[in-house]
Amino acid sequence: MKVYVRPIVADDAPALLELRRRNQEFLRPWEPRGINPFPLTFEGIVASIERAQIERDEDRRYTCGIFERDGDVLVGTVSLANVSRGAFQNATVGYFVDRDHNNKGYATEAVVLIVRIAFEQLGLHRVQAGVMPRNHASNRVMEKAGFRFEGYSPNYLQINGVWEGHNMYAFTVEDDLDRTGERRERDT
Repeated sequence: MKVYVRPIVADDAPALLELRRRNQEFLRPWEPRGINPFPLTFEGIVASIERAQIERDEDRRYTCGIFERDGDVLVGTVSLANVSRGAFQNATVGYFVDRDHNNKGYATEAVVLIVRIAFEQLGLHRVQAGVMPRNHASNRVMEKAGFRFEGYSPNYLQINGVWEGHNMYAFTVEDDLDRTGERRERDT
């Protein structure tokens, strides 16, 4: 693997701020508008990291940095959000990779790693994702990571001020990730 994931910590604030600033326009078409309560300043990033720790402690959201193994460089984030326990045992995966590091397989590797964390460390049963059909790269990440396509949800999420339909993908613990991230059904 070319990347590893780990929780974002306070020492990552300068790198995360630079990453978010550098990719602000690149990410605009793919992200909800106005949901981040923290300004894109050093103080805002530190506050968001502190909030992420609280959400992790409360078992609601797990946010990790995506780091290149060669050089230990922060190149994106991946998260398990909307953690639901009880009968559902589900979370929603979300991620982004720096525009200068796209098309290297980093997002796929990060998604595979966070799914393993979801199942092996958090005891979740299902990880799902919603991807806009026009986001060809993210649809390909879901396919390469072994997620199954479950259907299309119209007007699913408000992205950049517009209600967008999403392709829905899922991966459950009954599925299995091999070393390449390919999905295969378990025999049991």
